[in-house]
Formats: sequence, C-alpha cells, structure tokens
Amino acid sequence: MLYTIIKALHIIFMVSYFAGIFYLVRIFVYYKDTDEFPDEKKKILREQYTFMARRLWNIITVPAGVIMTVCGLTMIFLNLGLMKTPWFHLKLTFLVGLAFYHYWCWKKVLQLKELNGNTLETANIKLRQANEIATFILFLVVFTVILKSQVIEYWWQLISGFFVLVFLIMMTVKLVNKKKKK
Repeated sequence: MLYTIIKALHIIFMVSYFAGIFYLVRIFVYYKDTDEFPDEKKKILREQYTFMARRLWNIITVPAGVIMTVCGLTMIFLNLGLMKTPWFHLKLTFLVGLAFYHYWCWKKVLQLKELNGNTLETANIKLRQANEIATFILFLVVFTVILKSQVIEYWWQLISGFFVLVFLIMMTVKLVNKKKKK
C-alpha cells in the first residue's frame, strides 16, 4: 500500500514539475518576443516575465521536482528489483537528459534576473525549439514506463518514433515561426 501511495505522489508531482517546465520555457519565448516592442512596453513586460519565471521556478517547478525525485528514490528503495530491469535503466538515462534540461532552464532563469530587462541573446527559434525538449523527454519516459519489458524488445522502434516526432515538431516550430514573421 505504501509503495502505491508513493507512486501516486510521484506521478502527481511529475505532472506538476512538467507543467512548470513547459510554462517556464514559454515565458522565455515571450520575453524574447518583446525585442521589437517600444522601450516602455518592453521594460514593463520583461520585468513581469522575469518575475513570473522566478516565481514559477521557485514556488512550483523546483519544489515539485524535489518531491518527484524523493518519491522516485523512495520507490527504488522500497523495490530494489527495479535496478535489475533494463527498462528502468533506460528510464534513468532519459532522466539524466531531463537533469541537463533542468540545469539549462535554471541558468536561463538566473540569466533573466542578471539581464535586468536587457535582450536575451538566445535566438527566438532556438527558445521555441528548446520548449519542446521536455515534451520529448516526457514522451520517452512515459512510453518506457508503460511498455516496460516490451520497450527493450522494441527499443529501436521507440527511438525511431521519437526521432520522427522530434523532426515533425521541430519542423512545425520552424514553419509557425516563419509564418509569424510574415
């Protein structure tokens, strides 16, 4: 029963964490979108976006990430057999990628504060594409957990499907960005 409760909490806080990460990178995009705005409007919006990013990061994203991680580690401790399963090793590999993405987001939050309303150097299209990275990681982790032992047998199909999904989403982002510029 305890394991099931911890698992439910892990899932709930995983959803909260990803909601925070998804919205955080959108805030970076919105901040960058202000580049062409008049100075007064730009200043007001950039202050607001910086405030929103810091609050989202400190109040939702990081606490949810910590609780999600603690619950995940607790589940491993309660079921050490997980460490012997290949699908779980694959999930952990994807979570290492999520840790790098989390670090990138944290650096951007700090950068917004340091910019003090100045221009974010990262290109708009790069921010829009980076916004999809969490979606890709979520896709991989969920499919790995749901398919478990089947994912090892069909790993190449999962990875191939992942790359097709990445390609389609990145092309869609580029297309939408081109239309937006016109």
